[in-house]
Amino acid sequence: MAVEEEEEMVCLDESFFINDDYQLTTFTFGSHELQLFCLQSASTDFDLTGQLVWPGAMLLNNYLSQNAEMLQGCSVIELGSGVGITGILCSRFCHEVVLTDHNDEVLKILKRNIELHSSSINPSCAGLKAEKLEWGNSDQINKILCKRSGGFDMVLGADIYILNLGP
Repeated sequence: MAVEEEEEMVCLDESFFINDDYQLTTFTFGSHELQLFCLQSASTDFDLTGQLVWPGAMLLNNYLSQNAEMLQGCSVIELGSGVGITGILCSRFCHEVVLTDHNDEVLKILKRNIELHSSSINPSCAGLKAEKLEWGNSDQINKILCKRSGGFDMVLGADIYILNLGP
C-alpha cells in the first residue's frame, strides 16, 4: 500500500511583498526643495502604493508651491499621504498638517519622513502628525477629529481614487 504524501501548502503573508529599500530622494517645487525616503518604483501589486511618489502628487505640489498664499495659517488634513510629499510641503505654509494613510507599512515610512522634516534642519515647518485612517472607519475619523474640535481648513488628496474592475 502506497503512502500518500501530503502537499505542503505555502501561504505568503504581507512580509513577503514588503520592499523597504527606500532611497533619500530630492524633489523641487518652485523654490522649495524636499528630501524624502521613498521607493523609486512599485515592486509588487500588494497594497503598498504609498511607498512611492505618484504623478498626481507632483502636479498638486507644483500647484500648491505656486499658490502658497492659500495655505498660509491653515490647518490641513491629507488623505492617502503615502510618503508624505504633499503634507510636508504644506507644512512650510500651514500651522498644522495631519497626514493619513491606512497601511501600517506605509505609515512607518511616513513617520520616518516626518521625523526627517521635524528636525532642527526645518524649524519653520508646522506641526506634522501621522494618523492611521482607513476611509469609512468612523472610529479612526472620530479619533482624529476629537483632537481638533475645529476640524480642518482644507482637505487634500493626490492620486486617491478607487479603480473597480468588477462587474
